[in-house]
Amino acid sequence: MKIAFATEDLKRVDAHFGWAKHIAVYEVTPDDIHFVTTYEFTGDLHEDGNEDKLGPKLAAIDDCAILYVAAIGGSGAARVVAKKIHPIKVSEPEAIDDVLLRLQKVLCGTPPPWLRKAMNKGVERMLDFEDEVVHG
Repeated sequence: MKIAFATEDLKRVDAHFGWAKHIAVYEVTPDDIHFVTTYEFTGDLHEDGNEDKLGPKLAAIDDCAILYVAAIGGSGAARVVAKKIHPIKVSEPEAIDDVLLRLQKVLCGTPPPWLRKAMNKGVERMLDFEDEVVHG
């Protein structure tokens, strides 16, 4: 499962989604954590009501299941959720490594329903009708 982090310093979840200079993406499984890529954003990223700046960020996290942010606006959150990505707001800057390790530990146990749903993002649901018996 891919996890995205809005970050200024590439070490902590410390950025507002719309204003973030970077989005770091990691792959997390119960057995492994590995860095995938960092997306860098330039230009005027400050709050200005310009929704267009969200487009490249939304494209960058398209295949992610979870997005960690320091903050996110209502419109941005709605657009993230519409892509079936679960946004999580941290109350204060937090080390990305700590978040990843905590998440991995939860994956090794019994993840809560919202996380099980996020884990299945992009996985095609397979329904097997061959075992169905039709009586007519």
